[in-house]
Amino acid sequence: MIVSSALGRELFEKMGKPKTIVAPMVDQSELAWRILSRRYGAELCYTPMFHARLFATEEKYRKSMWSSMDGDVEKDRPLVVQFCANDPDYLLKAAKLVEDKCDAVDLNLGCPQGIARKGKYGAFLMEDWDLIHNLIKTLSDNLKVPVTAKIRIYDDKEKSLEYAKMVLKAGAQLLTVHGRTRDMKGQATGLANWKILRYIRDNLPEDQVFFANGNILYPSDIAKCITETTCDAVMSAEGNLYNPGVFWTKDNNKEKQFPRVDKILREYFEIVKTCQSDASRHSMKAHFFKLLHAFLNEHKELRPIIGKTSVHSPFEDWEKIVLQVEELVESIFKNPKIEQMDSIIEGAQEPWGGSYKTIPYWRCQPYFRTVNGEKQNTRVLKIAGEVTEQQMLSKRKAGDYSNSNSEIKTRKIDAEVNNISTTTV
Repeated sequence: MIVSSALGRELFEKMGKPKTIVAPMVDQSELAWRILSRRYGAELCYTPMFHARLFATEEKYRKSMWSSMDGDVEKDRPLVVQFCANDPDYLLKAAKLVEDKCDAVDLNLGCPQGIARKGKYGAFLMEDWDLIHNLIKTLSDNLKVPVTAKIRIYDDKEKSLEYAKMVLKAGAQLLTVHGRTRDMKGQATGLANWKILRYIRDNLPEDQVFFANGNILYPSDIAKCITETTCDAVMSAEGNLYNPGVFWTKDNNKEKQFPRVDKILREYFEIVKTCQSDASRHSMKAHFFKLLHAFLNEHKELRPIIGKTSVHSPFEDWEKIVLQVEELVESIFKNPKIEQMDSIIEGAQEPWGGSYKTIPYWRCQPYFRTVNGEKQNTRVLKIAGEVTEQQMLSKRKAGDYSNSNSEIKTRKIDAEVNNISTTTV
C-alpha cells in the first residue's frame, strides 16, 4: 500500500497547487534563473542537482551552490532542493542543511550522464531498487520536510509502474516521471511517451500527486500534457532553458510567451546583479548562449565575445554584450514591415500529434538538435517505450529488468563536481 499520497496532496496544496515547474538541471536552475522563470509563469522551482556527499562534507562546494538568498521566503518559494546520492548517510546530512529553507527534498533518479554512471547515481540506480528504497526511506524517516523523487521510465510500462510504486512506498510523497528512458539523451533524445505516463498515473492512488516531464516545446503544450496524462503539473527543463516564457499560460501575450531576446537578456542580467549567489554568476555564460541560440545563428559575431567571458569577468563586460543585443534588436524593429516580420506561424500537424511554430529569431524559442545533419523538428522521432510485446518478453526472460541487486553495494561517489557537465536531469 502506498501511504504517502494523502501527505503529498497536502504538500501540493500548501505550495499553491502549482501547474508549471522548473526542472532540476545541473548548474542551470540556480537562484537567478528561478527568479526569472517565476516572472514568466513558473509556479514551482527545483534547484540544480546537488552532489550530496560534497554538499555535506565540503564547505567550498556548498557555498558555491547555496547562498543565504536561496530558499528566501519572499523571492524563492515554493522550492524543492534536489540531491543525487548513493549513500543514505551523506544524503541525510546534506538534506538536513537545507530542510529549513525549502518545501521538500528530492532524490535525483533521472540523470543519464556518463558521470552518473561512473558515480552510480541518478538513472544508474535503476537496477538497485533496494538502495533507492533505503535512500528515500532514510530521508522520509528523518526530515522535517516531505520527500519527493524524479524518475525515468523503462521501455516496459508494467516495469515503469512497478518502479513508481516502489519509490512511493519507500516514502516519496510527490512523484515526477520523465517520459524518456535512460538511454534517451543528447542526440538520441527522441520523444517522451505520454501514454506510459498516463498508464502510470491511472494505476496509482487517485489522490497521488503526479508531475509529468517531457515534450514541452511551447506554452500550449502544457494544457495538452495535463489533458493527455492527467498529471497534476508539468515540469520542463530544456524548454524552460531556451525560453522561460514556455510557462506563460495566463493569456496569449506574445511578449511573455516568446519574449524578445534583448528584453529577457536585460531582465536576467539585472537579476543576476542583485543575487548574492556564486552559482548565479557561474551560470551566466550558459544562459546567455541558450537564450540567444537562434539569435546567434544570425549574429555570429557575438559568439566569440560571449565565449571569452568567464566567471571572473566584471559586470561591465556583460553589460556591453547586453547593450549590443539591445542595439541589434532595436535596429530590426525599425523596419517598416516589422509587424508582419514579427509574427509567429503555426505549422502543420506532425505524426506525434503536435505542430512546430516558426518564430522570429529575435524571440526566445525551442532548441532542436541536429542528428546526422538533420534537425529534430524535420524528421520522425523515436518515442520512448515503443517496443513490441515480443521484445519486452525477451527482455524479461533475459533478466534485463531484475529487481534483485544484492551484489550491488552502496559506493561512495568519487566524481568531483567540476567533472559534471551541464545537462538536464
